[in-house]
Amino acid sequence: MRPRLSVYHGPSDTAEQNQFDKVTVSVGEVLPLLAEAILSNRTWLEDFADDELTITSDLYDVLLAYRHLRRPSA
Repeated sequence: MRPRLSVYHGPSDTAEQNQFDKVTVSVGEVLPLLAEAILSNRTWLEDFADDELTITSDLYDVLLAYRHLRRPSA
């Protein structure tokens, strides 16, 4: 019998792999860093532009209200 070479592609269960790709942090920890990166025009932000964030519904409501209030007056 000839030895066969096989390539390991990592865990077969992608759900298991995805659970390790996530970290829970507070908004207070992330926002100052993101704000500074935006003000400094950091190009690495583009790498994450399509990533999704999960936020609480009350924060989402506040953000929607803020977006509505900051619209320029006609």
